[in-house]
Amino acid sequence: DAYAAANLAQYLAEEKEATGTLPTDRTVVVERFRDEIGDWRLVLLSPFGSRVHAPWAMAASTRMRNDLGLDVDTMWTDDGIIFRFPDSDEPPDSAPLFVPPDELEELVLSETANSALFTSRFRESAGRALLLPRRRPGQRTPLWLQRRRAVDLLEVAKEFPTFPIVLETYREVLQDYFDLDAVTGILGDIASRKIKVRDVETDGPSPFASSLMFDFIASYMYEYDAPLAERRAAALTLDRNLLSELMGEPELRQLLDTDAIHEVELALQWLTETRRANSAEGIRDMLLDLGPLDVDEIRARSSDLDDLDSVLDRLESEARIIKVSSRWAAIEDAARLRDALGYALPQGVPQAFLEPIADPLGDVVGRFARTHGPFTTGETAAALGLPVAVVAEVLARLEGRGQVEQGAFRPLGTKTEWVNREVLRRMRRRSLAKFRDELEPVEHHDLARFMLGWHGVGGGSNRIGRLHEIVTQLQGMPIPASILERDVLASRMEYRPDLLDQLMATGEVVWIGRGPLGTRDGRVALYFRDQVPLLHVPDLDDVPAGELHIRLRGHLRDRGASFFRDLYDAAGGGSPEDALIALWDLVWAGEVTNDTLAPLRAYGWGKARTRGGGRPRVPSAAPPSGSGRWYLVSSLLHDVAPTEAATARGTMLLERHGVVARSVIAGEGTPGGFTGLYPVFSAMEDIGKVRRGYFVEGLGGAQFAYPGVVDRLRLPGDDAIHVVAAADPANPYGAAVPWPETEGRPSRSAGAYVILVDGTLAVFVERGARRLISFTDDPNVMHQSAAGLRRLAARVKRLEIELINGNKAGDTTLGAVLKEVGFRHSYKGLRP
Repeated sequence: DAYAAANLAQYLAEEKEATGTLPTDRTVVVERFRDEIGDWRLVLLSPFGSRVHAPWAMAASTRMRNDLGLDVDTMWTDDGIIFRFPDSDEPPDSAPLFVPPDELEELVLSETANSALFTSRFRESAGRALLLPRRRPGQRTPLWLQRRRAVDLLEVAKEFPTFPIVLETYREVLQDYFDLDAVTGILGDIASRKIKVRDVETDGPSPFASSLMFDFIASYMYEYDAPLAERRAAALTLDRNLLSELMGEPELRQLLDTDAIHEVELALQWLTETRRANSAEGIRDMLLDLGPLDVDEIRARSSDLDDLDSVLDRLESEARIIKVSSRWAAIEDAARLRDALGYALPQGVPQAFLEPIADPLGDVVGRFARTHGPFTTGETAAALGLPVAVVAEVLARLEGRGQVEQGAFRPLGTKTEWVNREVLRRMRRRSLAKFRDELEPVEHHDLARFMLGWHGVGGGSNRIGRLHEIVTQLQGMPIPASILERDVLASRMEYRPDLLDQLMATGEVVWIGRGPLGTRDGRVALYFRDQVPLLHVPDLDDVPAGELHIRLRGHLRDRGASFFRDLYDAAGGGSPEDALIALWDLVWAGEVTNDTLAPLRAYGWGKARTRGGGRPRVPSAAPPSGSGRWYLVSSLLHDVAPTEAATARGTMLLERHGVVARSVIAGEGTPGGFTGLYPVFSAMEDIGKVRRGYFVEGLGGAQFAYPGVVDRLRLPGDDAIHVVAAADPANPYGAAVPWPETEGRPSRSAGAYVILVDGTLAVFVERGARRLISFTDDPNVMHQSAAGLRRLAARVKRLEIELINGNKAGDTTLGAVLKEVGFRHSYKGLRP
């Protein structure tokens, strides 16, 4: 195909023009540039393929984390590797990319077990070995359930390094997916200079790097074991114009820092120590950059020049600068100054510098904008000696070309100002860097204390408006149904079930299943009805496909919302229990929901009774867990723009967590994960809606938070005692931050609780309230924990503590404290 060949040739030519070379088997190109928000991107371009790039990227990022303390985001494809570094004044060094060959295997092995590739291969190996049994014979296990069971199995298997499935997974990854021998050979050839490394710095991504940046299919392969739909979502590019419309224009008076503006202005005006001219050549470059200057202005911008006057005279005699009025200017500006500002030129200027300029006024005003911070039209007119109306017309032309923009920029300014777009980018980047540097990260207990307050845990309001606020924070979050009302909603207000029933009766709020938990519980998410299309993403890969499922789905699609008796008939009669089980399979798959919470509250009601030896009894009324009207979740959905959906999800996560980072949203099943939403958060930062920084220790390098949240994280403690469900979104332990080290195995399971004292995790109560894990040996905290356990006793059916940290409760220090506050010995342990 001639056209394809021509396009390919042009593509290669453009790449060579951008970087000066092409990556080959003898040359590796390392390209560095700043992205649209000012962070550095380091792109390694090579033709060696993903089997080489994957372990190479893993080893390089591990080395940077271990040696430099940098948590660098890494992406790889068949064409190369991208590393994203936080903003810094100096470009990142490429040396850490080239791992010593003898260290490669150890670095890769140390990180392999933590990668999602390892997790996915382990799942398939365990499935082949029949270690992931099906729920019911003859029925396919949904992929999400396979993943969850595989993760649980892997957590146990990792404690036994010789477990055959673990060994097989290592073999499969290291031999079938990685080519360690090839990577070792390539790194050795680079070290011996057999393969050249070409370092280039560009203003923006080259054609090869641009293609690589948008290839997000394998993005963050080592961070998430994401299903295909999520990986596809990560590849979506955002509509920047729509994003701007959704978020509004930035209020830059609040975003830009006065000191940052001043520092940028000093650099633009050659007034910093590193920018001052220290030679005749430097003087000439400065005049060409800034325009005409008098002797005093030149002297303020130069250094190490003993006789400035003689330097200027020499440059003039060499026809490199000219004197116009009382100022000096670069000779290249002769015609520009004559035609734009009316300067009289000295005799002897070569004809080549007297040729008319296409747009002299645009050049002069554009240079003023390029070398100054925010300015007004009047300031420009006064500096250049031009009428205000003329300057206003020129600035409007430059705005149309995208060179300048107008707005409110200086924090103490009161008038409309203008600024060069590149200057504005530098001021934004410097301001954001200052905001980040000003902040010291807080500890995990500070985050936990903040989360409790952010969610209003302990609040006493009984208004339906308060429930509306709670649903706003929780919508889209999968929560075990058994604790949704009893623990989560009740911990935030004086909750009554009829309040949520009111919101559901009006159709304002809906619930959607997000997977079963055993046979008598499951996760559900609440949504405002109008937000479902934006926030809910159906899992189309794991739909139940049994005969009853197909009949029920078809009936609801054809007939619309139906009662259980109609669904029972549509299923073909037979056992009501089978119809009900199939219906709830569809519920937990997120396909079907109900217009009331009654069936959810009654879930696990029991088996339908049948007459002994006869046909199943046809239900005259729906069983409790089948009551209400059932309808398809798809009836709530309609197409939305990807950018609009991503913006809504990013806002939802900020509303829920206050601070978002990779680990915070990893467990929510958000399409694209943190990678897909990163452009949304970055855009919010650009317009001042959120700040980016390292706010919480150990939460990851890229963290975003509302400005007010940053201050609330640092509020002093109050020694408050909180008893919350372990799976409550207000509890960050075991989700955003890890559980403290302990011999026990705490988990965010339904029915488990945590006791927090001033945000510090003091006690974990296992489901059933028979075993505790204590995380403290502080007597004061133990007494506060005991008070929390007495509160818990009023919420659970039975609290009888048998073991504390694996020991008999009565023989432990915490047990002694419990006895002091009124707990007494029982047959098995301690009871309040």
